[in-house]
Amino acid sequence: MFPLILAVLSTLTTAASTHPHPLDPLTPAELIAVRAAVLASPLVRARPLTFHYVGLDEPDKTDVLSYAEARSSSSRAALPRRAFVITRAGGQSHELRVDITDANAATVLSHSVHHGAGFPIHTSEEQFAAEALPFRHAPFVESMRRRGLDMDDVLCPVSTVGWFGDTGPSESGGKVQKRVVKLVCFVAGATPNFYARPVEGVTLVVDLDRMAIVEYRDRVVYPVPKAEGTDYRTAKVEPPYTGPTAAPGVVLQPEGRGFHIDGHLVRWANWEFHVGFDMRAGIVISLASIHDAEAGARRRVLYRGFVSEIFVPYMDPAEEWYDRTFMDAGEYGLGVTTFPLQPGADCPANAAYLDGYYTGQDGKPVENKNMICVFERYAGDIAWRHTEAGFADRLITETRPDASLVARMVVSSGNYDYILDWEFKPCGSIKFVVSMTGLLEVKGTDYTHADQIKQDAHGTLLAENTIGVYHDHYVTYYLDLDVDGTNNSFVKNVITTKRNTNTNTPRKSYWTVRREVAETEADAQVDVNVAAADLLIVNPNKKTRMGNEVGYRVAVGGATAASVLDDDDYPQRRASYSKKQVWVTPYKRDEKWATGLYADQSTGDDGLAVWSGRNRGIRNEDIVLWYTVGIHHIPCQDDFPIMPKVNGWFEVRPTNFFEQNPLLKTRPPRPESDLPTSVNCSCAGYFS
Repeated sequence: MFPLILAVLSTLTTAASTHPHPLDPLTPAELIAVRAAVLASPLVRARPLTFHYVGLDEPDKTDVLSYAEARSSSSRAALPRRAFVITRAGGQSHELRVDITDANAATVLSHSVHHGAGFPIHTSEEQFAAEALPFRHAPFVESMRRRGLDMDDVLCPVSTVGWFGDTGPSESGGKVQKRVVKLVCFVAGATPNFYARPVEGVTLVVDLDRMAIVEYRDRVVYPVPKAEGTDYRTAKVEPPYTGPTAAPGVVLQPEGRGFHIDGHLVRWANWEFHVGFDMRAGIVISLASIHDAEAGARRRVLYRGFVSEIFVPYMDPAEEWYDRTFMDAGEYGLGVTTFPLQPGADCPANAAYLDGYYTGQDGKPVENKNMICVFERYAGDIAWRHTEAGFADRLITETRPDASLVARMVVSSGNYDYILDWEFKPCGSIKFVVSMTGLLEVKGTDYTHADQIKQDAHGTLLAENTIGVYHDHYVTYYLDLDVDGTNNSFVKNVITTKRNTNTNTPRKSYWTVRREVAETEADAQVDVNVAAADLLIVNPNKKTRMGNEVGYRVAVGGATAASVLDDDDYPQRRASYSKKQVWVTPYKRDEKWATGLYADQSTGDDGLAVWSGRNRGIRNEDIVLWYTVGIHHIPCQDDFPIMPKVNGWFEVRPTNFFEQNPLLKTRPPRPESDLPTSVNCSCAGYFS
C-alpha cells in the first residue's frame, strides 16, 4: 500500500507508423496533444487543473475486429484515435474525451462532471505534498519529540480512507464527500524498510483539495520496533551468506529468440497477441489468437484482458487500522506503480523489454524504461509423454519438452510487489500467475513474546514489538474471451454422484456430469470452493467433427480464497464481488473496473456486483469472464523482514477446441549430440 509513486500516466513505447494499431497505448506525442487540448478547452475553466487519468478510449469492438482480421495492411482503414481523461479542477472530477486522430489538431469531443460518490486515482505530486504537511504541524512535531524520534528519520506516506457510511454526494442530500486521505507514519533511520517501524497511535487526516491537515489525534504510544534485522539490501546483508544457494544458470538459445515483436504485436510459436499498457490496469493483453495447423487458420481466444483491481483489506478494527482496505488499481494505479524491471534478475537474460511513458499531474509525458518484459521459459517441464511397457519385445517412449512465452509486469504498490505473468503455451492454454513478495505492513505493540498475548492481536508476532496484521489479497482479472468467435456461453459441468442401479456389477456408485448452461448473470456466479464443477466458455455456434461445442476450460489453481467479511461491512459493500471467484457479464465497453470508475471512497453503487445485479442474458452472447485470485494472508516469521514469493494462479485451456492434441505433430527434441558445442548467450545478471 502507500505507494511513493513518481508518475501518474503511463503508456508503452510504440513503433513509429503512419497508422498505429487501434489498441496501441497513447504515444508521447498523443499525450502532449491531449494535454494541450484539455488546457485550451473552454469547457473546464477552473484552475489549477490536474490530470488523474489519461488512457486510450477504445474504438468499438466490431471496428477493431474488422481491422485485425483484414488480410493486408493496405485494406485496413485507420480507426479514430481518442483519449479518455479524468481531471480535477474547481473541486470537481471532470471527464473528457479527446480526439487525437490528428495529434496536431486534437479536439475535446465531450465533457461531463462526475456527481456521484468516489474520486479518481491519486497523483504522486499531491501525495508528496500531503506527506510534507506533518513536519509543519506543531502537534505532530511535539508527538514525535515525546517519542524521542528524530524528525529527519520520520516519513508519513498517504493511505486511502475507504468509505464507512459517514458521507454521501451532495446530490443525495447528504454531506458533501470530501477528498481526504490519512497519513501513516514510520521511522526509517538506518533501514529503508520503514514499513517495519511504524509510529503507532497517531492519526493525521489531510484534505487534498485544501492541502491541509483537518484532523489530528495522538491516541496511544507504543514502542517503535528496532531497525536491527529489517534491512534487506545486499550491502547490509553481509557475509557469510548462509542461505541456500543454487548453482548459477543461464538461458541458451543457439538459434536466437523464438519470438518476434513488431511494435506492440508479439508472435511466438502458434500464438499472436497485442501488448498494451494502461496507467490503471498496467499490462493489457489483446487480440490473442492461436494458429490451428490442422484447420490452416488463426482462431480467436481472447479479445482483451487485464487486472481490473487488487483489493487488500486488513483485519484490525483499531482506530488507526480499520480503514486500511486498499484498492490498488483504482486508488493508486497499477501502471503508475510499475517501475523498471532489472535485467537478469526480474527477467532472464533472453528477455526483450518494452519501455513506457507516463506524465506528472501537469500532463507532460516522461519516459520509463523496461516496464514489461517478454521471454521464453524453458523450465524442464514436459508437454506430453508416454512410455509403453506392454510389449514383451520392446519399450516405446515418446516425450516432448514444454516451453512457454511469458509477458511480465511487476507492480510495486507500496510495501507489496506483485509479479503478474501471462504465460502462453503451445497447447493453447494461457496461465495467469500472481506472485506476491515484498514487505509486510506491521503494527507496533508492547508484546515481545507470543506468551504475552492473551487476546486477539489481529496478527502474528514477528519480532519484538512487531505484529504482522492479518489481511487478504483479491486480484481480479477482466477477460473478454472470444472463443472462436464473439458469441459464447458459460457452462458448468457439475460433478454429480450417482448410485449404481446395475445389479450385474458390484459397483455401488459413480460420478457423472450434469451440464448447466447459464442463461443469466446470476447463473454464472460461482464460488469454486463450494461444489466440484468443470467451468467452460463455449462457442455454441462452432462444433468439432465429433459434434462437441468448441470451448475453453477455466482451470482453477491455487489461491481460491473468497471474502468472509459480513455483507453489511463497508469494505465488503465496496468490493462485494470478492465473495465469489467467478462472474460472467455481457460485454459492455465501459464496464471494465470491478470497483467502479471512481474507486477512491467508492460506496459500492458502481462496479461488477452492481452491473451483474441486473441479471442480463449471457447465453450465446458476447460475454466477459471475471476471475479473482484470493489469498487469506496469515503472516509468519518466515515472511519477515522481506517475504519469499507466494503464488496464486488459474488457467484457461482448450476443451474440444482442437480436433486432437495440437502438439501431436510437434517436432521431437534434437539429440544432445546434435546440439552446438559453442553458442552465443547473454549471461548478464547471472555471474558477478
